[in-house]
Amino acid sequence: MRLRIAGFGVVAVAAWFLPYQLGPYGIHVMDIAIVFALLAIGLGLAMGLGGQINLAQVAFFGVSAYAVAILTTGAGFGFWTSAVLAVLATVLVGLFVGTPALRMQSHYLGIVTLGLALAFTNWVTNSTLTGGADGISGIPVPPLFGIDLSNEYLYYYFELIVFGLALGFAGFIAYTGLGRRMRAMRDDSLAAGAVGAPVPILRMAAFVLASLYGGLAGVLYAGLIRYVAPETFSIANMFLLLAMVIIGGRQSILGCVVGAIALSLVREVLVDFSVYAQLGFGAVVVLMVVFAPTGLAGIPSRLYKVVRRRKATAERTALGPFAPAPAAEHGPGSSLEISGISKHFRGLKALTGVSMSVSPGEIRGVVGPNGSGKTTLFNIVSGIYSVSSGSASVDGRVVTGRRPHQLSRLGLARTFQNLRLFDRMTVRDNILVALDRSSMVAVWRYVLWPIGVLREERELRARADELLARYGLTDFAGAAPGSLPYGIQRRLEIARAMASGPTLLLLDEPAAGLNGQEVGQLSEIVRSIRDSGVTVVLIEHNMGLVMSLCDRVTVLAGGGVIADGTPAEVAVRPEVIEAYLGDSMNTAEIAAEVGSEVAR
Repeated sequence: MRLRIAGFGVVAVAAWFLPYQLGPYGIHVMDIAIVFALLAIGLGLAMGLGGQINLAQVAFFGVSAYAVAILTTGAGFGFWTSAVLAVLATVLVGLFVGTPALRMQSHYLGIVTLGLALAFTNWVTNSTLTGGADGISGIPVPPLFGIDLSNEYLYYYFELIVFGLALGFAGFIAYTGLGRRMRAMRDDSLAAGAVGAPVPILRMAAFVLASLYGGLAGVLYAGLIRYVAPETFSIANMFLLLAMVIIGGRQSILGCVVGAIALSLVREVLVDFSVYAQLGFGAVVVLMVVFAPTGLAGIPSRLYKVVRRRKATAERTALGPFAPAPAAEHGPGSSLEISGISKHFRGLKALTGVSMSVSPGEIRGVVGPNGSGKTTLFNIVSGIYSVSSGSASVDGRVVTGRRPHQLSRLGLARTFQNLRLFDRMTVRDNILVALDRSSMVAVWRYVLWPIGVLREERELRARADELLARYGLTDFAGAAPGSLPYGIQRRLEIARAMASGPTLLLLDEPAAGLNGQEVGQLSEIVRSIRDSGVTVVLIEHNMGLVMSLCDRVTVLAGGGVIADGTPAEVAVRPEVIEAYLGDSMNTAEIAAEVGSEVAR
């Protein structure tokens, strides 16, 4: 940390004294580079942090610059009044552009945002309000306490101060709760919603942040050039900006800045070979995506991992001991009532009239052959799927029709059949995402009360360390989940689910892929979770675990319930043997096996 702070200090001092080494043209190039660096930070926050493909960043840039030009030259407003209104207008446009992100993702979102950017370029080129192809000139020099900002050297220092504040704010967002939730959404939006992250609001927040930085860049550009024209906000510049972010490293704020400044300088060097330069930028982007997807910023960490892997000898890969959770203080857990739930996927009837009642403090098993609808039932209860008919309620409150993050706040947590961890985040950050129960309404604190955000961050980290220690994960706190053995990843997913403080926990095949010792540990963990005041419902194919652990078992087959009762009662039912255990085992053999499991 000290080395990093020292590095920032050296760069800041170098940037402050840079104008003494540059002529008028050089300082102009640096002024433009800072503008593009701000744009790159905004694009990095949306794409790298939030995972939202945004090809309208140059349109945000243009909206702000044109708003300043129109308000100052046409409406008679002062520069700074126009600047504030321009940034607000750009944020509103950002909300509009971000709306498609609520319904589409991936390349579909990229196509929509690109279309909006093209529409903006077409409008400013043909509208009389914007001066058409000729643009708008005569934008006044920004007044600032008598400082002559028409001098590009002085304007550089003004830009540098604004840029420093903007960079610090972006870093503050990236490494605290809001940024962590956005990274979780980027890695796996379903899992993020399941642990309480409000994914729809976070998607909009990504575009708002991008538009905010686009707005700041537009204001600075209008004050620097004092003339705006359509060619500045062309699609060619949008793809140049995209190249800056990809080459620098879209998942790193500093990488975005380095990429923006580097390509701004290279573009000036190759100004006489613009066509070849664009081909070169495109080729470099392709090479970076294929061979270095994390960009220049990710190369040091990748080299470090290679060196560390070669030097590693016998790193610890065993889990630490599990410490039982404190005894229940607020009741035995929540009840779950499922009434006549059906789910149809067009012609496929995945569930038909499923009903089940789970008492508070119970460990309920849900078993059945593959394709019987077990995971579909969990997906409905946890808000991932809508229901065709019927309802589910937790403690008397209907939960069907609610979003996953809303259900998480009502005390429902789940794990997934196929691991859904946030692989590009550390183990500790996986836990922190679930621990963070703050409302998005309180996001104003990032601007008006950052001390409160930092204080809450310290408290969350202390609680995360306690939870990591309880689940024997302390040694892996700084590791990426994907680098850990499968059994540790399963333990982490349960720990993450418990970090949200649930009263009802849905476990989807938690023993899948575990060895005998790990299954025994899992049984102890589930009992401890129940004893701490959490009702547990688990889907499982390991019948030995189900028979020894569950209070009652519900059997599904063909999308409906065929049996419900204690493990001993259910296992000897002929229809269960035929549907799930197979007819190779007779009723006497099943009863003997169940008796031995219960005795254990």
